[in-house]
Parts: sequence; C-alpha cells; structure tokens
Amino acid sequence: MLSDFPIHSTIAVKDLGRARAFYEEKLGFKPASVAPQGVFYNCGGGTRFFVYPSATAGTNQSTYAGWAVSDIAAVMQMLESRGVSFESYDMPGFDKATRIATFGTLRAAWFKDPDGNILGIVQLPATI
Repeated sequence: MLSDFPIHSTIAVKDLGRARAFYEEKLGFKPASVAPQGVFYNCGGGTRFFVYPSATAGTNQSTYAGWAVSDIAAVMQMLESRGVSFESYDMPGFDKATRIATFGTLRAAWFKDPDGNILGIVQLPATI
C-alpha cells in the first residue's frame, strides 16, 4: 500500500537558520516551501526532503539521507570546494585517503550537517 506513494526524508535540526545556511549555501539547495515548521527542498526525480527544528536533532548515529550521484569523486570535490568535510571511518572497504567506501561496484561517502546528522552520497552501479 505505501509503495504507491512518494517518500521524503525528514531531517531534524536544532537551529533552522543555521541549517538553512548549510543546505542552501554549501549544498546548493533552493527552498521549495518555507514555513515556521520547516523547509522542503526538492531533489532529482521528483523527490524531496524536509528540514525541521527539533530538540533531538543530531542524535541519529546512522545515515539520515543519501543522494545517488553519477561521479562520486567529482561531487565530493565540488562539495569540498564549498566547505563540506567528508568523514573517515574504520571499516572494511573504506579508503581513508579518498574517504570513499567501496562495496563491490557501489561507492559511498559521508558528511555531516551542522547538527551532526550523517548525510551520504553514493555512486550506484549501472545495473541498479
């Protein structure tokens, strides 16, 4: 039943103004809808995510949201030029020099927003 409906991610933040500066200035998103309860941002393929203020922001220890990209190294370079820092992890398949994890033909990298929410980019194989 729910598979018939669109899905969107929701990202809790402590300071909506600070989060907006990050998502808009560093990541390049433009607000699609702004309200005191939060901001919607549109993404590719008709998808979107919602950033909203919450006292529990930054408590999630796993990836909050992720974007599929065609060239992970190029996207990382562009984001780094805007001041985004990528995380380093101690796990199988992770290259600390490039900060890219490789799992077969899938490649992934992670960064955090100002509240510590973990966000990711992933380069999927052409067959997915």
